[in-house]
Formats: sequence, structure tokens, C-alpha cells
Amino acid sequence: MNGKEILENMMSDLTQLVPGQSVDCVIIGFEEQELKILILKWKAKGDLWALPGGFVFKKENLDKAAIRVLKERTGIKLPFLEQFKTFGNIERRDGDVLVKNMEFLGLTGKVADWFKQRFITTGYLSLVDVQKCDPKPDFSSEKIKWASLDELPHLIFDHNEIVRTAIDFIRNQINYLPIGITLLPEKFTMKELQGLYESILQKKLDRGNFQRKMLKLGIFNRHEKQLEGGAHKAPYLYSFDKEKYEKLLEQGFGFNS
Repeated sequence: MNGKEILENMMSDLTQLVPGQSVDCVIIGFEEQELKILILKWKAKGDLWALPGGFVFKKENLDKAAIRVLKERTGIKLPFLEQFKTFGNIERRDGDVLVKNMEFLGLTGKVADWFKQRFITTGYLSLVDVQKCDPKPDFSSEKIKWASLDELPHLIFDHNEIVRTAIDFIRNQINYLPIGITLLPEKFTMKELQGLYESILQKKLDRGNFQRKMLKLGIFNRHEKQLEGGAHKAPYLYSFDKEKYEKLLEQGFGFNS
């Protein structure tokens, strides 16, 4: 069964789907001191990149739909995604892009009309460890990749706006989200932690002040020095004390850049 047949089979009974409602997922990782966004390239003419997204069944909770869609589109199974905003501008979707994609896939009739209707989408996000994910493109996608936030290509429709809004949400909630424990490896240096915060806040932080504020939180376990260069210059490795981290997260870190 080819991609067209799979899609048409899935949408054979359109009455099962909520009209005009979709979900789009912003999956964020951190690698090589850069924030990364997971994106898919459509099987269509042109360089069409998009966030993993899909439709909602009538007998399905919206949060469950986001989890299902992400699994179907990327192969990544997550127990929870954070809802951050609904996007409903009338002209948020480009009709020409839709028509070209429908023509490429050979979709006509009711299925094509379904895609062409106005859609309101709800944005979901998750912070993940890139090294622990093995994303794979679905049948309707040519490629899947982690793209640097600073070099994100032009995405279809309003997907670039959705990404910007997700990053703003994280920036505003930085004291209440598990930023470090989800995006960093199990053991890390203070330099790596500072690089993560600088990537999110989009500004440089004073090294001494940052380390003092972080260590004062009392949520780190210190390990042996990272043996690179001279031993006296090698940085210490740290890991999070998960119990203390979770308790502090509940009340907010109180980190003020």
C-alpha cells in the first residue's frame, strides 16, 4: 500500500474527524550548544518543511491527539506534551501550497476538500534529549531532521510563528519547566548549562554570577573533573538531584538572569 492509499484509507470516514481542528508539535532539543527543532520535509514539489502535525478524532481528547500525531509522524512516543497556544488566523494556511501537495499526492474529491478547509491548530511542545530520540519520517514525508533554531528554514503556513511562540513560552516559563534535566545529558559542565540558558534567553550571561546563582539552588551533585587539558583547569561535571530538582520546580527556580 503506497502513501496515497494509506492516507485515503485513514480518511475514508471523514465524519470521525473534528472539522477544521488540527494539532502541531514543536519538539525541542539541545545539541552542540544550540537549540534544535524537529521538522519534516513533505513529499511534494518544492522545499516544503513543516512541524509534525495532524488531525483530531471526535472521540479523542486533544492532548491524546497530539501524542498520537507525534508518534505517527515521527516515531517518537512521549507520555506528555505541553499545550501552549491555539493559532486561528483566517489566512494562516497557504492555499497554493496545499493545492500543489494535493496534486503531487494525487488526492482528489472529499479528501482534498478536507485539507483545503480552514483549520485552527493547537500548538504543543516538548523538551527532549536528542541523543535518546530516533525520529523517522512517516509515509507522507521525504525527510526528518533536527534543525538549528538560528538556521531554521522557511516552514509552511504559520509554522515559523508557531516555533517562535513556543520558544517565547519556554523563555517566559523558564523557572517552571524542566529545562536542564530534559535537554542536557545526565552529566554536564556549568559551561554547558550556561550555554543552554543563553540559547533560550538569546543573550550572554555573566559566568561568575550564573554559576553562583545556580549552585546556590542546591540541586546539583558534583562529580569528578572532566579530564581534558591540565587537571587544575578541567571543569567539574554535575548532575541533577532529581528529588530536589522536582521540589524546586514546583515553586519556581527563582532564577533571574
